[in-house]
Amino acid sequence: MSVIRAAERLQGRVRKTPVVQSAWLSAVTGADVLLKLENLQIEGSFKTRGAFHALQQAGVRRAVTASAGNHGRSLAFAAKDLGVALTVFAPRTAPRAKLDYIGAHGAALELCDSYDEAEQRALDYAGRLAVPYISPYNNRDVIAGAGTVGLEAMQEHPDVIVVPVGGGGLASGVALAARMEPVPPVVIGVEAAASPAFTTALAQGRLVPIEVGETLADGLAGNAEPDSITFALIRDNVSDVLAVDEAYIAAAMRGLLAHDGQRAEGAGAVGVAALLAGIAGLAGKRVIVIVSGGNVDDARLASV
Repeated sequence: MSVIRAAERLQGRVRKTPVVQSAWLSAVTGADVLLKLENLQIEGSFKTRGAFHALQQAGVRRAVTASAGNHGRSLAFAAKDLGVALTVFAPRTAPRAKLDYIGAHGAALELCDSYDEAEQRALDYAGRLAVPYISPYNNRDVIAGAGTVGLEAMQEHPDVIVVPVGGGGLASGVALAARMEPVPPVVIGVEAAASPAFTTALAQGRLVPIEVGETLADGLAGNAEPDSITFALIRDNVSDVLAVDEAYIAAAMRGLLAHDGQRAEGAGAVGVAALLAGIAGLAGKRVIVIVSGGNVDDARLASV
């Protein structure tokens, strides 16, 4: 699983997104806080990196996936470019900012009642029709592609990187990139308290089924596959995983827009939410927070 090779393969396919200082968050934390703006990535999220890389490497003409929204949107974009027929299973509650683009890019969209149902139906479909399944997180090429965010972040020489955690693909990839540094930064993962898959898993020593509640961070909500490779990668390479409450996620979305001029979805804002909730030991450190996506409906953003 080579993040460096993934970066080479993605040249010309994805953007090197900007890193900007946040005066607001620096004042709140006493740290030098930088934002890695993957909300400005092609298709509005970091998922485009893993989607393109995985589809390139798969070399197939048909594929299927499950997605909370962004992976499906990004994979549909990549599939259109690469001439791959794609079917996406997604929860009907996903934002229109994600679902509408899946169909617009030419993929077949199957709506389900939850992410967990979408994942199971996609896996069943893949098995029944012998179509390759491209997981949004439990896939080595997806993780390597996501890790290119970390390679870019390392150029800023951070002491700490704060990264959202859903299925764990981004956190795994970023941690692999961080591990290549002579003095690796501390990597801290953040998930929604309403869907605490990895805080629960780390406490119990394995991925176990969790009850998933409603959350502004819809892109992080859902269970992970029990055998997902992201569990061991996070256990072994991520220093801590924190869970943040909805009030902090809402405050992070508002603050990013008001103070930094950045439109972030709930999943993209959980790292900032963790800073607002308080992470011990950040004062005086150089901290990069990955704003992983910005695909949020206008009504949702206005309501927080």
